[in-house]
Amino acid sequence: METVEQLVSFNHIPVQLNGGTPWGFTLKGGLEHGEPLIITKEPACYVNAVEAKIEEGGKAEQCKKLRVGDELVNINGSALYGSRQEALILIKGSYRILKITVCRT
Repeated sequence: METVEQLVSFNHIPVQLNGGTPWGFTLKGGLEHGEPLIITKEPACYVNAVEAKIEEGGKAEQCKKLRVGDELVNINGSALYGSRQEALILIKGSYRILKITVCRT
């Protein structure tokens, strides 16, 4: 039987992507959709859906630290409050280096 600590354990994983856009991932969810900001590999199915995936061969995949289901919690030292729009502004403001932190349960 799992302990409470095991059930709620999670890791914060720092990730640094170098070289500029494209970074090789998109986001799904956000405060606007009542969901955390999640990275997935699910293909785009709906035109109006909030898509998220790690692009094959992209910088996010090459760094080998990001996984399907990771929650984006920090961008370039700025803690996120869950807004997808906020995250996109911070990501687009990155020039050559993007430092993110993901939470993995």
